Amino acid sequence: QVQLVESGGGLVQPGGSLRLSCAASGSISSINTMGWYRPAPGKQRELVATITSGGTTNYADSVKGRFTISGDNAKNTVYLQMNSLNPEDTAVYYCNAVLRTMVPWEEYEYWGQGTQVNVSS
Repeated sequence: QVQLVESGGGLVQPGGSLRLSCAASGSISSINTMGWYRPAPGKQRELVATITSGGTTNYADSVKGRFTISGDNAKNTVYLQMNSLNPEDTAVYYCNAVLRTMVPWEEYEYWGQGTQVNVSS
């Protein structure tokens, strides 16, 4: 069984910063990719940022230059540093992981429960 536990959401004023964390635990052999998604109009969830185990990152155009994703492979943890937040960033942010479990030795996709980010004055 694998769990993704998110933390770090909250209320922040426009222009402020927040840091989200997501830790994966359980029967994990290796992690391919971890990242963050949020709901978007017309989509179930849109990519915010992802990072591979090798450190390759990918960002949505709307967050480039403001958000930074990083990972700690030893802790199976991913972080999202969010700066210059604006009200359009208000959403539930979901952690995602594509990883290989030990038993069975298969690759699966997992989602966290989500953490709320509110940007408001």
